[in-house]
This record gives sequence, structure tokens and C-alpha cells, in this order.
Amino acid sequence: MSRLAALFAGRKEPALIAFITVGYPDLAATLEAVPLLESCGVDAVELGIPFSDPLVDGITIQQASYRALQKGITPAACLEAACLIRQKSALPLLFMSYYNPILSYGPALFCREAARAGVDGLIIPDLPLEEAGVLEASSLRHNLDLVGLLAPNSPPERIGLVAGRSRGFIYLVSLTGVTGMRQELPPGVADFVARVRSLSSLPLCLGFGISTKEQAAQLSGHVEGVIVGSSIVQLMGSGEKWQPAVARFVRGLKEALVQGRQAGP
Repeated sequence: MSRLAALFAGRKEPALIAFITVGYPDLAATLEAVPLLESCGVDAVELGIPFSDPLVDGITIQQASYRALQKGITPAACLEAACLIRQKSALPLLFMSYYNPILSYGPALFCREAARAGVDGLIIPDLPLEEAGVLEASSLRHNLDLVGLLAPNSPPERIGLVAGRSRGFIYLVSLTGVTGMRQELPPGVADFVARVRSLSSLPLCLGFGISTKEQAAQLSGHVEGVIVGSSIVQLMGSGEKWQPAVARFVRGLKEALVQGRQAGP
């Protein structure tokens, strides 16, 4: 059983999935962050590969990517970081990347090196599964789960396609916009989840805009995973003493997910 499959098998509360940008605020922080997140209850980590034109990301992750690129973080450096992280952590690891860096590296080579580094899956927000044939074949060959994404305006035929080809879980984008911290969940999230649920038996994980423990609690009865990124990235860039703030924030999210599931939908 893969790490991602084991993550969702028999869970009583949603998995907490954290996103961080590799190399932000520096590479040492990335290597320190994953074990810290694990110790605070995070169940899986997305490692963001910096890209110069992150179309679906809000200002927080855009700036983090820019800073990381300035520090010389490349896909090769991200692969090396993943290998070092795997030596410290047993958590499922996913690369979240735009397709251009992978295409430039070579999809087959990238998938081979990602698997060797201990990565479990890939999330590529600008690569529709309809156009992912080359990467999909390489990811299958190297036992990497290629996770499909769905937006709230996805029609039934697209939901069915992603449900049939996504592996590991389906990434539900909470809104038709970019990532970033928001004060409240967009309306219709529960209906969106229910529509996808009616067409897929895969675990459903929801991200984009989740930034408070109250939001996490609201989602706990609806999805198998909650994805949080911008708030963690912002805290990591807040100064030299970012670790206590990240730990408090993540523990609060984890507690909210557990209590929310116990309280019911």
C-alpha cells in the first residue's frame, strides 16, 4: 500500500495537508519545517517547486516563489531537498509544480528522480489530465500518484474524467480564483463536495483559501483532507522565530479537524 493510500485508509478525521514553498525563506527552513509540521499533527506535505509565473497562486505564495528563485532554487534543488526530507520524515510527500519546470527537466527523468527521492505524488495545477499523457505515463511507471484538480464550476463530464484518472485523492479547489487567506469559506462548498462525491469514491481534499481553525472545523464533516498553504508560508516568512507560530497554528488546525468531526457535519 502506498503512503497516500495508507494515509486515507480508515481515517476518523480529515487529513491535514500542509503546503510549503521549497527554499522559502531559505532551504534550511524547508528542511526544518517538515519534521516540525509532522510533530504538530500534519499528515502530508506538499512541496511547492518555485516558478516564475505561478498563475493560480495568490500574493503570499507568489512572493515566496520569487524569493526562492532569487536564492537559486531549481527543480534539481527541490529533488535534493525531498531526498533529505525523506531521511527525516515518513509523511507522504507531494510535489506541487507548474508543468513548465517539469517539462524543461524532462517528465520521465523528473518522475524517476522524484520516486528515488521518496516523493509519493504530483500536483500540477496548470496541466489538465486530458493533456497529461506523457507525465501520466511516467508517473505510473514510477508509482507516483498524479492528483487531479476540480473547480466548483466543473461539469459532470469533467468530474467523471478526473475521478477516473486521478490517483491518491482528488484536489478540490474551493473557489474559481487563486490561493490565499480568506475570512470565510465560499458559499456552495458543501454542494460542490457532494457533487463530486456522487461521481467518485476517491478521497476528496479541499484547498485554496483555508486559513482558520473555524474553517477547518466546518469542513471536517465533508472531506477526507484539508489543504492549507498560504497561512503557513506567511508565518514561515515572518522572521527568525517562525517555528513557534507555525506550531501553534498547525496544532490549532489539527484540533479543530478532530473536534469538528466528533461534532458531526
